[in-house]
Amino acid sequence: MSINVKLSETLVDQAKRYAKIQHRSVPKQIEYWAKIGKIAEENPDLPFNMIHNILIADKEEAVGEYEFN
Repeated sequence: MSINVKLSETLVDQAKRYAKIQHRSVPKQIEYWAKIGKIAEENPDLPFNMIHNILIADKEEAVGEYEFN
């Protein structure tokens, strides 16, 4: 479900720049920032780099379990 939200022009302009660099749409860029902010608030001891790496790992395709012979 999606809803309309009013955002400042400044935020949308910044999101446009970052979205272009990251190959995301503007709404997806803002969602990404919101997700990072939410994780940071819920886990104040995690550094940004760790949050970023967790989000990247979450999107990676799962590799099968290691098999012992």
